[in-house]
Amino acid sequence: MLKILIPTIMLFPTIWLTPSKWLWTTTTLQSLIIALISLTWIKWSSETGWTMSNLYMGIDPLSMPLLILTCWLLPLMILASQNHVKTEPISRQRIYITLLTSLQTFLIMAFGATEIIMFYIMFEATLIPTLIIITRWGNQAERLSAGTYFLFYTLAGSLPLLVALLLLHQNMGTLSMLTIQYSQPLNLNSWGDKIWWAGCLIAFLVKMPLYGVHLWLPKAHVEAPVAGSMVLAAILLKLGGYGMMRMMIMLDPLSKDLIYPIMALALWGIIMTGSICLRQTDLKSLIAYSSVSHMGLVAGGILIQTPWGFTGALVLMIAHGLVSSALFCLANTMYERTHSRTMILARGLQIIFPLTATWWFISNLANLALPPLPNLMGELVIITAMFNWSPWTLILTGAGTLITAAYSLYLFLMTQRGPVPKHIINLQPYHTREHLLMVLHLLPVILLIMKPEIMWGWWY
Repeated sequence: MLKILIPTIMLFPTIWLTPSKWLWTTTTLQSLIIALISLTWIKWSSETGWTMSNLYMGIDPLSMPLLILTCWLLPLMILASQNHVKTEPISRQRIYITLLTSLQTFLIMAFGATEIIMFYIMFEATLIPTLIIITRWGNQAERLSAGTYFLFYTLAGSLPLLVALLLLHQNMGTLSMLTIQYSQPLNLNSWGDKIWWAGCLIAFLVKMPLYGVHLWLPKAHVEAPVAGSMVLAAILLKLGGYGMMRMMIMLDPLSKDLIYPIMALALWGIIMTGSICLRQTDLKSLIAYSSVSHMGLVAGGILIQTPWGFTGALVLMIAHGLVSSALFCLANTMYERTHSRTMILARGLQIIFPLTATWWFISNLANLALPPLPNLMGELVIITAMFNWSPWTLILTGAGTLITAAYSLYLFLMTQRGPVPKHIINLQPYHTREHLLMVLHLLPVILLIMKPEIMWGWWY
């Protein structure tokens, strides 16, 4: 654990002491080295499930893929942001990279925490850098309202969680994930226990986000700069899923009765947000709503609490993290050239940028879950597990899959095919940096086809 955490903390002096000429090179290189070292976690040797560096930080097969994803994303965020931040004063560039690095530090400590209160504190701490990135480096004037939405939705959801955790500590005597699984199950039967159950989950459902409390997400995504969108889509939404997996184990006797309303919202959300995607004109907004749709499936998989549901949820979270981050990068590169996110104004780009059209094509196919890709594996496993829970869910999940295919094709055809509009002149060619960025996003997705057990968790 420390072999990743210490180099990540040492990125801060690197950022502030490097000469301005070498700032982007050195930070990218150091973060890439950290990402490559984190791949050593894949070789899992522990038999007990946990490997610990001390009492409060540990890693198990559930947090391992998410930790590797976190480390992998920092160099990609720095690569993606280079173009639109390098025009600013050097001190602001340093602050920007510092915020991204602090976000990674908090996320490593959140996913690596074995103490639930420490997880909660790190879960909240990620709000601050994200908020500054959205409100300071966002694109339009609405970024302040987007930041407000983001902050208040997440805070309103997570304050009940703090109270619920304090109550849990009072009853259990411990909040360590290592010992809590061996303690006596709680005797939950009163109305207060039902409110406590909701308090434990609401914070994570808002973060995921569940349909109904998702309104902060499209706003935050559309206003955030590219690195903000990437980290939101790829990792911060996964904090919600990870927290739910950790908490569901303790909520057991009540869950079988209380998950129905949340399940109904999640399944209905898959259909609704997919349908919203079909009529979006804004590129980033479409990708943001597609994230809500995929997270609805993840929430469903976690709520039914079967090994298949958990496995499918984890696989889909990892695959979605890489693919939606890639889509946001592509949307950003297009925005940097055409200065518009409206899809109708910039179409037919396949003729001008054929290689980039290939990246769009692969990302969209991954997003609609093309057969060998891990996205399909996650979706199929969740859909199968939910069908086993109740056959009626198949109608909603099946319709959701069809709608996903429809809006992914719509996205590709609108941006890449058709005649080039007359007003598109003098577009910059794509740089090697941007092609490298796409390769680093899509290569892991393709390689995970060969060895999906890396991201299965403990359930195989």
